[in-house]
Amino acid sequence: MSVQSTAPVVAGGGMVRPVGFLTDIATVARRSVRSLLREPEAMAPALIIPTFFFIVNIGALESFVERNPGIDYRAFQIPVAIIFAVTGISRASVLVIDIQSGYLDRMLVTPVRRTTLLLGLMVADIVLAVALSLVVIAMGLVFGVRFGTGLLGILVFLALAVAWSLAFTGFPYTVALRTGNPAAVNSSFLIFFPFAFLTPAYLPRELMTGWMQNVAAWNPVTYLLEGMRSLLSQGWDGAALGKGAAAIGGLAVVTFVMAFRSLARRVATG
Repeated sequence: MSVQSTAPVVAGGGMVRPVGFLTDIATVARRSVRSLLREPEAMAPALIIPTFFFIVNIGALESFVERNPGIDYRAFQIPVAIIFAVTGISRASVLVIDIQSGYLDRMLVTPVRRTTLLLGLMVADIVLAVALSLVVIAMGLVFGVRFGTGLLGILVFLALAVAWSLAFTGFPYTVALRTGNPAAVNSSFLIFFPFAFLTPAYLPRELMTGWMQNVAAWNPVTYLLEGMRSLLSQGWDGAALGKGAAAIGGLAVVTFVMAFRSLARRVATG
């Protein structure tokens, strides 16, 4: 159950009013973003892995895949790189520290709205996802990748990457709130690997065969990748973008329900 914020704030004319919902989010977010800025090294692992796979995959498969007309393999791989960069990044590790240190318990005795304890952390997640995405996009441009949809396409590409990252954060927050265990939170990214590799990550779906093609057709990451790739090569493909957005929305519904229910449970049980 959400507890309404009633902390008084003195306005310029001496009036007293309750703190607003956005103010609660901003308060939590400000602390989270500051902690993020103090840890720039946190970006390094999230960039090393996708950069490594991008370079290795191009070196190993580019000449083979590009035998099929109309495939720019560097553009084909950039969505894979950006999804690897932004999936699983979150402030869940900070939340675990707050649980273990008792800071979260102290927050729970204040009138701050409970949902903003997660929403404020997610603001920092968005900041980090944007930063990582911009680096990967810049890497793609350096390697000669071009967006057929222009600047607007780059912005939509960025929005899809950040939205996917945010949708996935519900899972590590759920683990953090349920376990309070940093090792469990750090391992939560592993659930993404089956989804990442059972997709057309390395080959177009039409070149896949057998059970792999069937599994990829049921994998939401497939439609995210295809939606992002359409911005690079096919231009504005409303169907592909709609399926990608639906994949993000479906994941967000599942993970956010899990995360906020876990928060409610911790509030209720202390």
